[in-house]
Amino acid sequence: MTTTDTRPTTVRPATEYLDPKLNSKIPEGPIERKWERHKFEMKLVSPTNRRRYTIIVVGSGLAGASAAATLAEAGYNVKCYTYHDSPRRAHSIAAQGGINAAKNYRNDGDSVFRLFYDTVKGGDFRAREANVYRLAEVSMAIIDQCVAQGVPFAREYSGYLDNRSFGGAQVARTFYARGQTGQQLLLGAYQALSRQIGLGQVKMFSRTEMLDLVVIDGRARGIVTRDMVTGKIESHVADAVVLATGGYSNVFYLSTNAKACNATAIWRAHRRGAFFGNPCFTQIHPTCIPVSGDHQSKLTLMSESLRNDGRVWVPKTPGDKRPPSSIPEDERDYYLERKYPSYGNLVPRDISSRAAKQVCDEGRGVGPGGLGVYLDFSDAIKRLGRKVIEERYGNLFEMYERITGENPYETPMRIYPAVHYTMGGLWVDYNLMSTIPGLFVIGEANFSDHGANRLGASALMQGLADGYFILPYTIADYLASTKFTKVDTTHIAFRETEAEVTERTNRLLNTKGTRTVDMFHRELGKIMWDYCGMARNEAGLKHALEVIPELRERFWREVKVPGEGNDINQELEKAGRVADFMELAELMCIDALHRDESCGGHFREEHQTEDGEAERDDENFAYVAAWEFTGLGTKPVLHREPLHFEYVKPAVRSYK
Repeated sequence: MTTTDTRPTTVRPATEYLDPKLNSKIPEGPIERKWERHKFEMKLVSPTNRRRYTIIVVGSGLAGASAAATLAEAGYNVKCYTYHDSPRRAHSIAAQGGINAAKNYRNDGDSVFRLFYDTVKGGDFRAREANVYRLAEVSMAIIDQCVAQGVPFAREYSGYLDNRSFGGAQVARTFYARGQTGQQLLLGAYQALSRQIGLGQVKMFSRTEMLDLVVIDGRARGIVTRDMVTGKIESHVADAVVLATGGYSNVFYLSTNAKACNATAIWRAHRRGAFFGNPCFTQIHPTCIPVSGDHQSKLTLMSESLRNDGRVWVPKTPGDKRPPSSIPEDERDYYLERKYPSYGNLVPRDISSRAAKQVCDEGRGVGPGGLGVYLDFSDAIKRLGRKVIEERYGNLFEMYERITGENPYETPMRIYPAVHYTMGGLWVDYNLMSTIPGLFVIGEANFSDHGANRLGASALMQGLADGYFILPYTIADYLASTKFTKVDTTHIAFRETEAEVTERTNRLLNTKGTRTVDMFHRELGKIMWDYCGMARNEAGLKHALEVIPELRERFWREVKVPGEGNDINQELEKAGRVADFMELAELMCIDALHRDESCGGHFREEHQTEDGEAERDDENFAYVAAWEFTGLGTKPVLHREPLHFEYVKPAVRSYK
């Protein structure tokens, strides 16, 4: 049973609102020809002229490393910045499960159009069709590129690359390298980057954090950074700036992101004029190890690939505390298979997360506190044998056992939803350029492609598509179309921005309060999880909008940052990031309150069907909400980019 039988709704595009600041620059023509036509029509920079341009790339994960390596290979001068000691430590390494591509090696009905269709539908019709189609189109080239780099994808006996299934799809299109796909892809991008570092085409700045964007004559012309070892504040000039700094899930304090992931680069750019798109769209991943205590600082994701062979269930009887082995088959509720027979355990992440919350709210959750469901491999081990399961997921099983002390080969894993990914980010046009000319934003740092819910294995796909195959074309068009005035770091804009960064840093150091940065961050995270998390409602969001400004004010009055600014000071680094989270959190709640509908990961309790599914309002909310910063404490201005669906008609999402 396919999903194309979804019921059409009476949809019309949102009220047309041609905002001159939101020109998406989507090319004309049939969707399957847009990118090819656009590539031809864009201007080029000749090879001999490329050495005249300098491009700053902030971030060295999959998006940043692939972009920096490709731009340098083309002949541009590239400066790449990371706060890590090595690009190899970027959070992309944690994306374990796989990467999507419409190769159709299995001849199971996959195609570029089907990947496009699944992605638009999976995002609950809140993404741009043109962007998503291009992503699906480029996906095949990514695999070829990575294979050529030596990425050790799993292979079948025949020699073809192997595939497995992920949520939201009825075909097997996810390429993987055991449970280490992100790591292996990152090593491929890293070695391409390292080659250019060795050739001198990329100048690498490790342990360096971007703290502000410099805008001159309305264009992004550089950044201000802090050396995280010496504390030195420095300015860097370029002809274009690329932000590839990932998402902002750590605004919730507890998330599956690495602790260092933050919003500072994109938030400071937002304060300089870059619009922020759909900030409330947060993905809750259904397959994480449950919270174990009040002082936990991090959550661990178990790859979605596990749902390919694992079965999710809870006891049928509320309050049943028996060990899973003592609960007979007829007293188990395989609720995903029961509610969604077509997709079963492979329903998309937002659906699966809400279903887990629902059974736990009914008192049928398992484990300490009742906030968990079982992910059971006993049937798969019986059917395939332990050796096959070890080959597919062995490292994940080992990781789970080390954290929980339970052997998943012998007893079901316990999982529960957790904050994982942010679909919102800086608004970009089809060329991946923000509302500040010359500022490009790629990967998870921008809002594009995933709508209100990201399908599994599509994050790696977007990061590499942007870096390897899209940005090199569009940034060339910008450079070739722009007349640059010569500037250097003595320009007044650099001096003023440096002074602002220094003042902000000194203010954090001189507050001399009594509460640690983590105490404030933990408090902010609880507010966000309780009122802007897996479920939201008007009253809760209004409450959050009252208490977040109060918390922010207390932060600047009471925070304690020990140490000095001219040395390694991790508390100072955290303080700056949490200060930005305080501001971003308010915008997320404003966005969630204004979007009076449910869609994807944005679930407003007032808008749900009788059986608890999200209820969209295409009549009034089929647009991208792009927010303009107008000053701290003042209301941001909402700009709307209407979304048009010509090829995938909006319909009630059904995975039944």
